[in-house]
Amino acid sequence: MKMLDLNTVCGNADVGENGLAALPDRVEEARRAIDQAVDYATDIDAANIHVMAGKAAGADAHATFVSNLRYAAEKAAKKQRTILIEPLNKYAAPGYFLNTTDQARQIIEEVGADNVKLMFDCFHVQMSEGDLSNKLQQLLPLIGHIQFAAAPDRGEPDHGEINYYHVFKRIEELGYMAPLGAEYRPTGDTDASLGWMKTLI
Repeated sequence: MKMLDLNTVCGNADVGENGLAALPDRVEEARRAIDQAVDYATDIDAANIHVMAGKAAGADAHATFVSNLRYAAEKAAKKQRTILIEPLNKYAAPGYFLNTTDQARQIIEEVGADNVKLMFDCFHVQMSEGDLSNKLQQLLPLIGHIQFAAAPDRGEPDHGEINYYHVFKRIEELGYMAPLGAEYRPTGDTDASLGWMKTLI
């Protein structure tokens, strides 16, 4: 099975760190994490690298994230890899720097590299913004990967407030043909949780 993408290391998970790339006082460490992820992605032929921003806020964090993404884009381009950034909702990831698709769009445009794309996680976008069908259409040129899970519980996609039968059809209508990532938390046995593949696709 081909690996689609991987994350940069989150830092010290024991104290709740969730990435390094937007932390002004951790630039050297963040760039080591980017180097490591690019090397790993190249070795296993994963096309995408998700650069995790971490818990931060303000203008300095924004400037740091943009600078680190430019560094990541240059490194990844040499290996024909794509850099992804993912907005995380405030309920699942309190304090995370990147929260909305509008913020992500602004950052991607500011970085100005063709290989920096948006990871569109339907669960996170629904929890923060909603309007998934229109968001997918508006952001399609920037999207490098799509993930999904039920909202609000992040379980299997066959329940909750998102109609994934509609969402998957919309993605197909838009011409997006890359694999989708089922990033959900099974409510029981993983194999038993896959029944949605027969009813939603």
